[in-house]
Parts: sequence; structure tokens; C-alpha cells
Amino acid sequence: MATRPETARKILLYWMDAMVALMGVIFLTLTALHAANGRISAPNAAIVIVCLLGFFGIFPFLLRDAYESRPRPTPKLMIAGLLAVGAVLLLPSQPMDGTATWLEVGILWLSAAALYVPLAVTACLGAVVVGLVSGYVVVITGEAWPGVLIPEAVSAVALTGAMLLWRWLWWTIRDAHDSKEAKARLAVSEERLRFARDLHDLLGHSLSVITLKSELAAKLATKDAGRAAAEMAEVGQLAGDSLARVQRAVHGYQALDLDEELAGVRAALEAAGARCVIDARADGLSPAARTLLAWAVREGATNVLKHSTATRCAITIDGGVLEMLNDGVTARPSAPGNGLRGLSERLATAGGSFSAAPTPAGEFLLRAAVPA
Repeated sequence: MATRPETARKILLYWMDAMVALMGVIFLTLTALHAANGRISAPNAAIVIVCLLGFFGIFPFLLRDAYESRPRPTPKLMIAGLLAVGAVLLLPSQPMDGTATWLEVGILWLSAAALYVPLAVTACLGAVVVGLVSGYVVVITGEAWPGVLIPEAVSAVALTGAMLLWRWLWWTIRDAHDSKEAKARLAVSEERLRFARDLHDLLGHSLSVITLKSELAAKLATKDAGRAAAEMAEVGQLAGDSLARVQRAVHGYQALDLDEELAGVRAALEAAGARCVIDARADGLSPAARTLLAWAVREGATNVLKHSTATRCAITIDGGVLEMLNDGVTARPSAPGNGLRGLSERLATAGGSFSAAPTPAGEFLLRAAVPA
């Protein structure tokens, strides 16, 4: 399944592909109409159509190459520029509608070139393209230069700015997603380090002592059976104590703290751009109930971050009942994931209840009740 940033990238690219295809159809139609009315010869029309098809065929690949990073100018960009020049020069000097709409091919190429070169170079290149196109129109049509230069300059700025804006939007979405994934990986790495450190502290000394006593018992087995037995009895006791400490440590990892989870969820949601309001009254709950609610808070927040577009999330705990309400319902709500299913089973086993579904008001409500 595609990630949300990848889906956004495809939407942006497909939207621009559709706009470029529409412009291509317009230019090809104009060329055909020019040829049909005798304003351009059949051989010239054929060459122009080939140039236009080549230009608009290359354009989507130029966009995809430039969306991942800012690449250096490529042969494809140069070829597209030559095709645009050919299409412009071979068209008639008097378009049928009295405007130079077909000259926008050069501006379209400029907008693609802006994705490959720095902004200062884009400005210089834009001045050259607009100047040459406007000069060409003025020379061959005799129109007044302000009426040609100003529309061409406005078109160049608008189309180039839109192209840069769309790529910046994609980069912003991608960087935000990468940042969220990096934070998640860092949290997992920190938890692994903490677990490794705790295991070392719990077992390092005990295992060293067990090893030494086992070696001593082996040496004493043929010399002093009584002392060897005593040493092995201590080894057994040390092993039992170590096992009990490991079990307590694992239980500690499984027993979440409700207050810590609420604070962590608030920080995570606000970092993702969702305002989080918490109203928790859980002082009278048992430790087991607080642990169950902590799991519900964690899984509920994970569900909000992964499967919604929430800008606001309200968390309420009262009398053993947790409600998490957010405004990030998508058009097609996804099926509950393994985390929510596991949470539902955990609560049912403990005698509680669980539900998670959109509300009639267009929000999403997660509700978990635990025995007080």
C-alpha cells in the first residue's frame, strides 16, 4: 500500500500531466486548424506536430526527474528546448485568434528548466526566453511591444512560480513524513538501548558469578563433594534470583504509566500539527485499570497519527472510561489495524469494553471502558 506522501506525489504529478496534456491538445488543434486554413503548409504542419508530440512526450519525464531532487540540466531538457523552438518558429506569424497562444510552448519549457537550475539562473533564462519570444512576435507581426512583452512576462512568472510551488509542496510533505519516520526509528533505537542496558545490569554480574562458581564446583567435585554441592546450590539460587529479576523487568516494560503516556501522546500529536486537549481524572483507578487505559491511549494516538488527518484531538478519562475524539476522519475509513484489535481483545479479557468508529458529526471516537 502506498504511503500518504507517495500518494500526494502521484496526485501532484498526475495533475500536472493532465494540464500539460490539455495544453498539448490545444496546440495540436491550433496547428491542424492553421494547416486546414492554408496559414501553414502541410510539410511545416507535419514538422510542427512532430515537435509538439516530442515536446509533450518528454515533459512528464522532466517533471519526474526533478521531483526527487534538483538535478543538473540533462540532454532531455535540451532536446525539449530544441523541439519547442522548432514548434514556435515553424508556426504562422498570424494566429487565427489574434493572439500568440502557441508561443506559450517556450514558457512551458522555461517552467521545466526552472526545476533544474538555481533561482538566479532561472531569472536570467526567463529574461532571455521572454525577450526572444516577444521580439519574435513583434518582428513578424508588427504588434506593439508592450502588448506582447507584458502578457509573456506574466505568463512566465505565473507558470514558473506554479511549477516551483508544486515541487516545494511535495518536498515539504516528503520531509515531514521522513522526519516522523526518523523520530519513530530513534524512539525504537533508544528503547532497544535501554532494554540492552537493563539486561546487562540485571544479568551481567549474576552470570559472571554463576560462571565462576560453576568452574569452582567442577574443580571441587573430586576433592570436596560437600563444598561442591554448596557451590552448586548457590549457583541455583543465583540463577533463580536472576530469572525473577528478568521477569520483573519484562513486567515493568509491559506495565505502562498512564501519566507518562498522556504526556507523550500530547507531544507526539502536537508535533504532527494536531492540537491535543486532555482532561484526565484517574486518581481513583487501580494500577491494573490505569495500565489498560495507558495502552488504550497509546494505541489510540498511534491510530490518529497513522490513519487520520486530524488537526484536533480531545482525550477525556472519567471513572474508568476513556474517550479519544478527533476531527481527522478520512473519506474512506480504513479497517481497524492489529493494534486496535489487540487492544479490544486485551480490554475484553480484563472485563472492559472497546469501540472505535466515526460519529454522525463527522469525527472519530475511540471509547475504552475498564473495570475501576
